[in-house]
Amino acid sequence: MHDIFLYIGLFLCGLMVLSLYRAIVGPTVVDRLIGANAIGSKTVVILVLIGLLYERIDMFVDIALAYAMLNFIAVLGASRYFQKRKGLYEEPPYK
Repeated sequence: MHDIFLYIGLFLCGLMVLSLYRAIVGPTVVDRLIGANAIGSKTVVILVLIGLLYERIDMFVDIALAYAMLNFIAVLGASRYFQKRKGLYEEPPYK
């Protein structure tokens, strides 16, 4: 069972690399925010998997919940900032 959790974690890390690409290269601010939020969501799942691997699920679920709340608040704050100040829905000029 530990091997399955390990392979799922590695698969999620691979998906996080794709989300990191979207967060860095994304053509709009919305794409970057969604990429960062996806990375945070996958990190929460990986923390729970680590808790299952080390058989300390109670401790890692608490950490995962705290991280999920911080991720949610950070994305809300960033989207609010870009909506008010920088223009969240402005598209970059095409070349």
